[in-house]
Amino acid sequence: MAWWGKLIGGTLGFMMGGPLGALLGSSIGHQFDSGRGRAGGFDAGGQERTQAAFFTATFSVMGHLAKADGQVSEHEIQAARSLMHQMRLNKAQREAAIDLFEKGKEPDFPLDAVLQQFRSECHRRTTVLRMFLEIQVQAAWADGRIDSAENRILAHVGEVLGFSTAEIEQLVNLVSGATGQGQPGQRMQPLEDAYRVLGISADAPDGEVKKAYRRLTNQHHPDKLVAKGMPEEMIQLANEKTQEIRSAWERVRDHRAAQN
Repeated sequence: MAWWGKLIGGTLGFMMGGPLGALLGSSIGHQFDSGRGRAGGFDAGGQERTQAAFFTATFSVMGHLAKADGQVSEHEIQAARSLMHQMRLNKAQREAAIDLFEKGKEPDFPLDAVLQQFRSECHRRTTVLRMFLEIQVQAAWADGRIDSAENRILAHVGEVLGFSTAEIEQLVNLVSGATGQGQPGQRMQPLEDAYRVLGISADAPDGEVKKAYRRLTNQHHPDKLVAKGMPEEMIQLANEKTQEIRSAWERVRDHRAAQN
């Protein structure tokens, strides 16, 4: 939580600048001045600065996406609450996250400027940007579907961050397939959902299945994500994603073994 400690010390604000600095500075209720901002805190390109940018962009864009169809549903609100719970945010962090979510819902929310600065702050670290986009897809899927307005925004977000339509569809498959998994002791995950999570077809050769599993595991490895700028509060979320991928891999592997 080092990035948050520096933040509440008043050293971010104008140090990051741009729409992300304005959103976060306003959400935590501090008044920053350029003198304090230059005095110390987050170095340009530093991990803690990237983590602060990730936190700010995640909740504000989530709010914007929730408002896409004109009305925020209870499912979408619950998705934001669930993310806060997974991140184990403290009271101050939760208040900041809620405020960012509300700011994202405002008609004049500068989506493009936020996304462009976020991409710049991440220095195009694809794994971190992909995790951010995956969180947004999961928020859009909160009610079990992605409507046309949400789909347009997700496509636009993906484009600004440098992802192709095919990559966005793969993330949708990963999220929608993971929702079919049961808890321990419940029914077995449907095989088609397992293939969807791995992003491969049922007739893919074994080597391709293993390759897909390893690629996804590498993309969601918690230590690597945090090292590249994902807030450490999200490590539990990354762990859960890794488990979902592993469960899908084991489902496909065991099924294929039984067929031989």
